[in-house]
Amino acid sequence: MPTRTATVGSSVGLHARPAALIAEAAGGLGSTVTINGVDASSSLMIMTLGAKCGDTVEVAGDDQADVDKIAALVEQDLDAD
Repeated sequence: MPTRTATVGSSVGLHARPAALIAEAAGGLGSTVTINGVDASSSLMIMTLGAKCGDTVEVAGDDQADVDKIAALVEQDLDAD
């Protein structure tokens, strides 16, 4: 199973807005992707991780390109205006 380590880039961590954007992107993929073992297409499950800015998470899935796409979103500051 392809994996990639990613550092949380959002200043608020993986909270409401960043989690929703990641979940929306993951939901549109053709494969399953997880972040630290939770379903990346569920914003609620992403928020339960409590990941803060600078924390490291593991993104895993069935397809390397999909894993890379979600990992790149995790690394962005998705809460920036």
